Amino acid sequence: MVRTVDGGLLAVLVAVFAAAALLSLLVTPLVRRLARRFDVVDQPGARRVHSSPIPRGGGLAVAGSFIVVAGVTLAIAGDGATFATAALSRQEVAALLAGGALGAVLGTIDDWFDLRARWQLVGQLVLAVFAVSLGITVDALANPFGPGVIELGGLFGVGFTVVWILGMVNSINFIDGLDGLSSGIALIAAVTLAIISLTGPVVQPDIAMLCLAFAGALAGFLRWNFHPASIFVGTSGVMFMGYTLALLSILGTAKVAVALLVLGVPIIDTFWIIVRRLAAGHSPFSPDRGHIHHRLLDLGLSHVQTVLLIYGLCVALAILSLVLSGSGQLYAFLGALVVFGLVLLLLERSADKGEETAETRAGEPEAPAGSWPEGQ
Repeated sequence: MVRTVDGGLLAVLVAVFAAAALLSLLVTPLVRRLARRFDVVDQPGARRVHSSPIPRGGGLAVAGSFIVVAGVTLAIAGDGATFATAALSRQEVAALLAGGALGAVLGTIDDWFDLRARWQLVGQLVLAVFAVSLGITVDALANPFGPGVIELGGLFGVGFTVVWILGMVNSINFIDGLDGLSSGIALIAAVTLAIISLTGPVVQPDIAMLCLAFAGALAGFLRWNFHPASIFVGTSGVMFMGYTLALLSILGTAKVAVALLVLGVPIIDTFWIIVRRLAAGHSPFSPDRGHIHHRLLDLGLSHVQTVLLIYGLCVALAILSLVLSGSGQLYAFLGALVVFGLVLLLLERSADKGEETAETRAGEPEAPAGSWPEGQ
């Protein structure tokens, strides 16, 4: 059943989104200036699509805007009628806001010193352990084989939570390859989680507010991050966005399945990339140009066309997450997993054939002047 949203609550939610967007819009140029001053920039390279150094660390602007707006809103309205049905404890709020700040700080260290992948993984584990230590765990999952839920207790719940947070952070990290791609996908996911929070069986206005504060911060940042980007989210943004989405989906009722589907593109891309790298005997964290966005660029799509196409796929999955039940969402995700894998396989084979053809032509001797090519 679709619920109507109270006019007063809707006004607050719109104001929260607008405030976070405006703050992020204004703060991002300041972060960009600091990044340039301290030479925290992303240099062009073989896997990069930009041709000049671009400041990174934009995640600080997103994180700061979200934490300030969400924190102030909870302080002002948290005990009032607007969030009378709020169910978040102080520990859960601390896990979300303080954990997000911690993620941004840990990511900034990587942006500054360009750490190896193993140290990034250590930082992700620190974040996951921090969340679990404050009581954040996945207690149950929708049963895909029938009614009810599958209870996750004790170590199973803790283990799933750690894997969920690590998986979400790395999914955002792996898809962060084009201007505005990861921040736009996170924006779509945040808005979807907000809608579910307001229209689902259990109305959670506090979760909706947090989702829209997050979405607003991303929207303001996207003005500077969309192609041609003048600043990247950096590892600070990847850690913050992945962690925040992971916790919002855990704190919201039955939203793990929703997040699994709406973030299907980066999650499935990450899954198949890891499978392919391990099958080739490489580290799952070894960089390459095998991601879906690289393959679409190789097909001839422009930078903007590739990003908008992936946005469209995410919106389609978001709509499915809104109209399907818990088990239906899981089946849709599994279907997308198979289809996505086949598409990636076809794109990879197409790219390999193109490279073989180019190498063959490069090795052929040039025809003598005045002669016709064979077959003409």
